[in-house]
Amino acid sequence: MGDDTAKTPITSYDDPEAPWNKEFSPDEMTGWNDGVITEFRANDGQVGGDYKGATLLLLTTTGARSGKPHVVPLGALYRGDVLYVSSFIEDRYPAWYHNAKADARVTIELGGERFAATAEVLTGERYDEFAAWALAENPLLAEYQAKVDKPLPLVILRRAQ
Repeated sequence: MGDDTAKTPITSYDDPEAPWNKEFSPDEMTGWNDGVITEFRANDGQVGGDYKGATLLLLTTTGARSGKPHVVPLGALYRGDVLYVSSFIEDRYPAWYHNAKADARVTIELGGERFAATAEVLTGERYDEFAAWALAENPLLAEYQAKVDKPLPLVILRRAQ
């Protein structure tokens, strides 16, 4: 599983060792998620390298324009038993967010489990309450939100019944 050296926990959004702050060439970025996805699936949700020790999930959405499946690794975040995801992409909302807005039916891979789920893109008062909680509880999200003008993307993921 990737690099097995001990990782220092990331405690600041500006940490130069945080994956989102590293500089990569376009060639290095091509297929970045593919490698993480392959490693995740081969190791029951465990990955090494920059994400060693993190709880990741794979979110499969349906492309809003293409209609094709789109898989992305994301950090699994929790509010009690409620699973949610967000993003540190500064210049735009990520494709998975737009896809979830267009079609709430998603598939989640978490650990060694795969299941159908529903994505709820939070808006209005529900967003305001949840964002206030998330920013108070997660310093990395709070630091990120302080640096960008657009609202933090927040999506709750619920296992389908």
